[in-house]
Amino acid sequence: MKNKMSFFKIRIALNVVMVFIGLNVVAQNKTVSNIPTNLKWSERMALSEMKRYPEAYQIDEKKEPKWDYVHGLVLTSIEKLYKKTNDKKYYDYIKGYADATIDNDGVIKSYKFDTYNIDMVTAGRILFNLYDTTKDSRYLNVLQLLRKQLQEQPRTPSGGFWHKKVYPNQMWLDGLYMGEPFYAQYTVTYENGANLDDIAKQFELIQLHATDKKTGLLYHGWDESKEMPWADKETGCSPNFWSRSIGWYMMALVDVLDYFPKEHPKRNELISYLNNIANAIAKVQDKSGLWYQVTDKGGSEGNYLESSGSSMFAYALAKGANKGYLPKKFKKIACKAFKGLTKQLIKTDADGEITITQACAVAGLGGKPYRDGSYSYYVNERKKDNDPKATGSFILAALELNK
Repeated sequence: MKNKMSFFKIRIALNVVMVFIGLNVVAQNKTVSNIPTNLKWSERMALSEMKRYPEAYQIDEKKEPKWDYVHGLVLTSIEKLYKKTNDKKYYDYIKGYADATIDNDGVIKSYKFDTYNIDMVTAGRILFNLYDTTKDSRYLNVLQLLRKQLQEQPRTPSGGFWHKKVYPNQMWLDGLYMGEPFYAQYTVTYENGANLDDIAKQFELIQLHATDKKTGLLYHGWDESKEMPWADKETGCSPNFWSRSIGWYMMALVDVLDYFPKEHPKRNELISYLNNIANAIAKVQDKSGLWYQVTDKGGSEGNYLESSGSSMFAYALAKGANKGYLPKKFKKIACKAFKGLTKQLIKTDADGEITITQACAVAGLGGKPYRDGSYSYYVNERKKDNDPKATGSFILAALELNK
């Protein structure tokens, strides 16, 4: 009897050990261990993000699921990586975010329609492929909801989307990336391209009103009403050039052009806008290959070489050259930028995890506390390692350059 009891105790102990091992394996499968340094930079950064944030909703140190543009950017880049590698762990990571933020009824609890925040649209880009591959109606519900937001989004008198309801009559360069690539993909996928002219109109307005005639650079924001304290009383523009905002605009252009057929009358106009801004930023590229936080004031006190804007420029220039929108010389400029990023702003840990440094954490105009768009404002906003605006655009640049 004593031997039987001992035998049962041993079996129970073994079962407990096996359960523990099983749980440990599951836990390990959710995380990324050492990251081989012989992988391409695109995978090294994606795997580093997945190691830092085992669940995609945790990106940007989020403690609970939140629908947000930063997740949209990083996961859009990981979707491109998935399509290149066909490695299912990337697909699963993206799907995990969608399923954490969208409930069983197809509702995003963290999304508020009536704020008309155009930032909230861009994460919807990950749902096109998810819906195609799963036919899960929840994803289609959200796609349709975001399209409804754009349909009802308040507009300036000239027809430009407000950045948010709380920023009336204002277009920010950031907003072109937040709204237009999703809008273009949706209208081509579900509306037979019926609204491509409206998309082109958004870029036309920025080109017309936010371009500096002397440098060709684009100001961060334009207030059509000219009522905001930061707005120039004659032009309505904010007072400085911020590299990341120009990067958002350039990425928006190259991504939107994917959906404009060659015969579309507005396509060549969009390509001309891309060439204009590409030539303008090339003139202010630092010898390191990078760009400064305040684009045209390299070397001024407090200014610094900034990683998110530099990554966005590298991506847009490389893709523009690869697609034939830009002359081939811009591929070399993008390569120089990427080399600068990896040489100066990337750190590698002992386990192969990579960190991108010198990223501006956030910048905007107006609001509370008030942001005046001054030089001092931009250079004194906090910096953050591995900011998702930098990690996502770095992956995109690496993929476009096959690095």
